[in-house]
Amino acid sequence: MREFKVVVLGSGGVGKSALTVQFVSGCFMEKYDPTIEDFYRKEIEVDSSPCVLEILDTAGTEQFASMRDLYIKNGQGFVVVYSLTNHQTFQDIKPMKELITRVKSSERVPILLVANKSDLEHQREVPTIEGNTLAQFWGCPFIEASAKSKTNVNDVFAEIVREMNYSNDKEKKSYCCTVL
Repeated sequence: MREFKVVVLGSGGVGKSALTVQFVSGCFMEKYDPTIEDFYRKEIEVDSSPCVLEILDTAGTEQFASMRDLYIKNGQGFVVVYSLTNHQTFQDIKPMKELITRVKSSERVPILLVANKSDLEHQREVPTIEGNTLAQFWGCPFIEASAKSKTNVNDVFAEIVREMNYSNDKEKKSYCCTVL
């Protein structure tokens, strides 16, 4: 069974832990307790292939930014989360793609952009089109989700597995072609 190391990144308070805990255990965390780092494992099946996800839920606060490079170095796929109710969290993640590609020394890194808190449509500050535009610029998929209402939570983790599989397949093909 294949194992994938997924790192969940984003500003503090965007719902990284809420998404991760909802996915792993099926419950919503009502109160916000800032994370330093939490690690989860879950077996899932994506497109008829079983796999194990090792999910690292990271700190969103700037005081732990020094640890971010280490998370990125060890990760295989990245779920970058912002809150669609807070435009600043969207601005905060914009440099994330460059950081990931710099630390990984590769342009081809599996990334998924996630707008969380879609259940709070009435408080929306980031239009869907802005998320779509950034995802197109980054060359990655985009999903709007809600940890609270369970909307697209499983899709978030299935999609990052697809991205990691796609990236691995592309690397194998390019490696095969350069060897021949």
